Amino acid sequence: MTSQWPEDVGECFCAARERYHVLEICDRQPVAAILERVSTRIARWFRPMSGSVSYLTSLFSSAFGSGDPLLNALYSTGSWSTGQTPVQALTSAEQNQTQDIKLTAAQPTVQHTITAFTQAVTGAKTVAQILANPTVMKVLLTANGMSDMVGYTALVTKVLTSNLADPNSLANTLPDTRWKTLAQTYDFATNGLSGIQNPTTLATIANGYAQVTWQTTQDSVTPGLSNALAFKTKAATITSVDQVLGDPIMRDVITTALGIPKQIAFQTLNAQEQAISTRIDLKKFQDPKFVESFVQQYLIANAGSSTASSSSTPDMITLAVQSRGNFF
Repeated sequence: MTSQWPEDVGECFCAARERYHVLEICDRQPVAAILERVSTRIARWFRPMSGSVSYLTSLFSSAFGSGDPLLNALYSTGSWSTGQTPVQALTSAEQNQTQDIKLTAAQPTVQHTITAFTQAVTGAKTVAQILANPTVMKVLLTANGMSDMVGYTALVTKVLTSNLADPNSLANTLPDTRWKTLAQTYDFATNGLSGIQNPTTLATIANGYAQVTWQTTQDSVTPGLSNALAFKTKAATITSVDQVLGDPIMRDVITTALGIPKQIAFQTLNAQEQAISTRIDLKKFQDPKFVESFVQQYLIANAGSSTASSSSTPDMITLAVQSRGNFF
């Protein structure tokens, strides 16, 4: 099958885009008639093509905006595992987040782990004692978004006991910026156990553990939803490209949303920095509305990549995102 759009489909899409904005500005009748004609015509053309829904979602998102009613109406088709689009899954997760985290914290296994953590920390006499405890490491690292580092006890111990005043200390020199943030949060070298044994700190860690545990279950709803939720909590802290490259979640969300191939990791650091800095102004992450739109774009792109990876067809969603150029 040819990959070129038939002329009438292209014209239909352009006409719909133009008329949709006119109707929106003039506050006239809903665009149901246009929507039906466009979706029917385009769906008929793309139905045989694997990943078409993801591709068209990106295409309409680029034209109208990720949370647009036209986009949602076109692609709320039940093609996802829960019958929700990625954007709808994000909205649902955020709406239910507080209650769902409470339910997660009440689960027996989670309760048991948090209780064991609290007892180990409050009963400890030295920093070395708690850092050698597997449960403490599991809860502490998970709550701080570093569950992938559980098991690296020697490395964790050396980083968390680093002298932060020394620019050459391990915490200050590791490329993964999460380590420095973690070390600064508890500063064991200066505060010893006083910081982490504070009841408020213990409660914060326990809640963080329950939250991250809940977040990780969301990927079964929509691929990448866990990262999307985590990214939204830290987006406003982004100040540099190096920070993005050093944080796995930031890196994944930003490069995926911008359509930057994962193979960029094999390029020089300068090339990686340029790939991001030329496509987006990091100051925009101070705007909650921009962050929301960006995260939606990430979920749509990630869903498209997941679809493409399970088929032999090219990753059309990535091409669509890349074609947007310096959109952000």
